[in-house]
Amino acid sequence: MRCLVFLLFVALANARVYTRCEWARVLKNYGMDGYHGISLAEWVCLSQWESSYNTAAINHNTDGSTDYGIFQINSRWWCNNGRGRTSNACHINCSELLTDNVGVAINCAKRVVRDPNGIGAWVAWRNHCKNRNLSSYVAGCGV
Repeated sequence: MRCLVFLLFVALANARVYTRCEWARVLKNYGMDGYHGISLAEWVCLSQWESSYNTAAINHNTDGSTDYGIFQINSRWWCNNGRGRTSNACHINCSELLTDNVGVAINCAKRVVRDPNGIGAWVAWRNHCKNRNLSSYVAGCGV
């Protein structure tokens, strides 16, 4: 348990909060524009509503699971936080989602959208991004 707490502190020390356009450019560079049919604007919208572009965001859920990082990846299904049952479908420790190494989070998000629920796995996307004009999320970013 002490090791997990230490890893969380290390991860938080290396966290970052992106601006909207910085994050759009990072996502584009990682090939997220159009990945699995999801537009760049949808990814940016999702990230805004899930974490405000903060790689260190953590949310404890009422079901005992925890959401981690810029995409708020859930510990019950996608990563292992050392507490409770997990499917750990991304094969990572949840603390890896809390650093400025966003490649880990992006790769896990890619895994999530390949699941039958797709991008609909994220409540924030369903509530704030689905079937909306999202052009403002990438406007002026040069992407």
